[in-house]
Amino acid sequence: MRQGSAPNFCPPVEEGLTIVFEDEQGEQSELEFLGLIIHQDRRYGFFFPVTEDEPVGSSGEVVLLEVTELDEDGQPSAFEIVEDEAVAAEVYEDFRTATKDLYDFSA
Repeated sequence: MRQGSAPNFCPPVEEGLTIVFEDEQGEQSELEFLGLIIHQDRRYGFFFPVTEDEPVGSSGEVVLLEVTELDEDGQPSAFEIVEDEAVAAEVYEDFRTATKDLYDFSA
């Protein structure tokens, strides 16, 4: 299992874990879970989109979602897109710092 280098990073329990999300219009998207960042007492999930053309780990695009609900075990159960660009930039920088040994961010 991958390890992060920051106390505010929670890596996925299994590498290549994908989650299917459904939006309000019923459209489904499959995303590879990269981990959670805790930032100012809020949790944010990082994901790569997965399609037939871009299998797990190949995308390069990162999707940032805020955890809005936890289940009875304290695990994320609902997410929303982060619309505040300043918050997104701060959280993304935290993620880059925490995962610098896991992912290549030069693009």
